[in-house]
Amino acid sequence: MRTYARGMRRDATLAENLLWQAIRNNRLGGLKFKRQAPLLSYITDFACFGSKLIVELDGSQHSGSSSDLERDRRLEAAGFKTLRFWNNEIIGNLDGVCSQILYEASKR
Repeated sequence: MRTYARGMRRDATLAENLLWQAIRNNRLGGLKFKRQAPLLSYITDFACFGSKLIVELDGSQHSGSSSDLERDRRLEAAGFKTLRFWNNEIIGNLDGVCSQILYEASKR
């Protein structure tokens, strides 16, 4: 699973790269995020273990995905909150997305 996660880090989408530049190295409110982090039997796009917050970036293939709903349910049962954003939200409104992440983290 770790090898697969490394490959996903190398092949990141534009949206993943943009968000990573905004949140890496504790840049977003001092939150420590890991990219493509294995958790349970999943690989999360971004995980903040201190706040138990998962950030997932989705393309059109995730629209109405029942497997995503099951994944979110299992992560929630483990104490994590999953935030999902569309790729075009990251590209068009990165500041708004970062504000939403900060807001959710502050509630945890």
